[in-house]
Amino acid sequence: MSARVGLGVVVSGMLALAAWLLIGMASADAGVPAEASVLASAAAGESTGADGRATPMGNAGGGVGAGAGTGSNGAGDLEESGNTGTSAGTGGSSAAATGTGGPVPHGQRIADLVDPAWAESTAVATGIPLRALAGYAGASLALAADDPGCGLGWNTLAALGAVESGHGTHGGSTITTDGSTVPPILGPSLDGAVYDRIDDTDGGRLDGDPTGDRAAGPLQFIPGTWAEWGVDGDGDGLADPQRIDDAALAAGRYLCHYGDLADPTTWRTAVFAYNHVETYVDLIAATANDYAARASAAAPATPAAPATATTPSGADD
Repeated sequence: MSARVGLGVVVSGMLALAAWLLIGMASADAGVPAEASVLASAAAGESTGADGRATPMGNAGGGVGAGAGTGSNGAGDLEESGNTGTSAGTGGSSAAATGTGGPVPHGQRIADLVDPAWAESTAVATGIPLRALAGYAGASLALAADDPGCGLGWNTLAALGAVESGHGTHGGSTITTDGSTVPPILGPSLDGAVYDRIDDTDGGRLDGDPTGDRAAGPLQFIPGTWAEWGVDGDGDGLADPQRIDDAALAAGRYLCHYGDLADPTTWRTAVFAYNHVETYVDLIAATANDYAARASAAAPATPAAPATATTPSGADD
């Protein structure tokens, strides 16, 4: 999915990540096996907050956590399609969001499914911008109801968003209250010079480049992938990769099509398809686990949407 310029940062950072990943996993629920990979039960996403609402990511470039780097195929694509992932993470920790899950009626934002109190406390605990978090969590809740066999947690989406674009902050961008990424985030040209070549598929409509494709938005969708998985998550009648609700829900749909993400092997397969680099998968796992642990420590008494954690291959070596 992503075209990234900071792969070297990802690789070098894994040495440090290996140490704190084990610490992060120790913070996960004691009842979840260490080998679990960012797992979360769909039932967890069915809890509700006080207001009855449930709560539960080709980088543009810039570095780990700031949206940089690219997969070995230069596009993070699956089967030449550059498809992206979905909303709920897989894993062992029980950081859960609260709100109301279920299909999103026309005109409603998935972010509105999220319990505001949960979102605010989790944003503070994790450092994830509130509006981005609402998109990840809302997508997780919507998918938990629409595809309960998926088992995707909000923290996996958050990890993708962190690594792909710094939650929409790469290059000075920000996600506004309506969910738009301003200014738009675009990855480098996939022209074959640095990354694998992907010929133009959208006439520049999504990425502004009529000669070749670029990854677009906070979750770095390639136009060809967006054509297949793009979805309207904010009820405005349009599917736009630069809008966090649309992007998070589309990523969630893509990841969920791999099956039960509560299974460690399935989770790794899905995330690897997002970006074909094993160290990328490890980084997403470590980041997702860290978010889940932080959220769990600050969670209300009755959590709702699932957060999941994952143990990368070799983490126990």
